[in-house]
Amino acid sequence: MVISYNELEDKYSNYSNISVKVNNLVKKGDLIKLKRGLYCDNKSEKRGIIANIIYSPSYVSFQSALAYYGMIPERVYATTSATALKGKSKHYSNLFGDFYFNDVPASAFPYGIILNEEGYKIATKEKALADMLYSLEPVSNQKELVALLFEDLRIDEDEFMTLSLDELEFILPRYRSTNTDLLLKVARKIFAKRG
Repeated sequence: MVISYNELEDKYSNYSNISVKVNNLVKKGDLIKLKRGLYCDNKSEKRGIIANIIYSPSYVSFQSALAYYGMIPERVYATTSATALKGKSKHYSNLFGDFYFNDVPASAFPYGIILNEEGYKIATKEKALADMLYSLEPVSNQKELVALLFEDLRIDEDEFMTLSLDELEFILPRYRSTNTDLLLKVARKIFAKRG
């Protein structure tokens, strides 16, 4: 369970020096410091839950979500989440690993987020791909986008075909970026060929 320092103050209010008590619990391994003022007492807590709480509002996305859905072959060790209107990227490191938080457009942020069976907010496949492409340098044309998708990012082609074109058509224009605009054109062509 994730616990704030204020909650620990209430729990250990009978101690004369609560910060010493908390530091001792951290040293013993009974508490894990996530960031300043935030702790966890469960060593097996899901990293996605930790990510959602460390920096809020946020949801797991980018490579982390693409790997979760099996859309990329690589195993991802850091957890990368999306935020909006923060103005800068954030990085936190603790015993659970590295956590990165990157902005996406506020116009796209609230859409395409689900609560998965593990209990944390994560982008849908379509949203994770859109976030990923938004974060990359723009390519010039559809051919370069296809190369970016299937060669550079190594998106699984079978998994790509499981994407919802309706969802892509809804979410992609909200980014107002070259890569997401090109993805919509490419997806329409690919799905039209499928029939």
